[in-house]
Amino acid sequence: MINFEMIHNYVVEQMAQDHSGHDVAHIERVVNLARHLLKRQPEAHQEIVLVAAATHDILDDKLVADVVAKRAELLTTYQQSGLTAKQIAAVLDIIDHMSYSKNLKTHYQLTLDGQIVQDADRLDALGAIGIGRTFYYGAHTGAPMYDPKIAPRTELNKADYRQQSPVINHFYEKLFKLGDLMNTEEAKTIAVQRIRFMQEFVQTFKNEWEFDD
Repeated sequence: MINFEMIHNYVVEQMAQDHSGHDVAHIERVVNLARHLLKRQPEAHQEIVLVAAATHDILDDKLVADVVAKRAELLTTYQQSGLTAKQIAAVLDIIDHMSYSKNLKTHYQLTLDGQIVQDADRLDALGAIGIGRTFYYGAHTGAPMYDPKIAPRTELNKADYRQQSPVINHFYEKLFKLGDLMNTEEAKTIAVQRIRFMQEFVQTFKNEWEFDD
């Protein structure tokens, strides 16, 4: 039996000081979204989905200085928490291939378990919370909110994607595209509602920015 409390405690320890929008609250929302999606996918492996959802940001190279050392530490945590070698391989396959940046040029075909975790993570980038997280991360990196002279970028690779860009451009470069990239039908339904809210926000933002009496 997997010791989820041990995994949760490890994640809290790792993410407690995060100020980029990838904090413990984000992890908990992703886990909750994954639980919701699991209800529509009874054939998925719940334990693998929930462990991957809880630990999906631990090895994110934009958040971690030494990914190799952190990977070894995470592997030890998995083992001590009771995951089998097969379960560990399944979880690592998900978190190694689910990110948006890693799929910009090569689309990885995830298992159903991985698709659920990917959808849950991407849903938390959308809607009202997605707007908040986008500006929060922009402030964290020192990006300007908006510059009408800088157009959103297209045909990005991972290196380009990681280069600083105005916050509003991120909606066009990534967030508005996520609806078409969802895997499960339930996630697609939720995404439509959240993206519509963001589109209205961005239009209002631009109207206010360009206001001229």
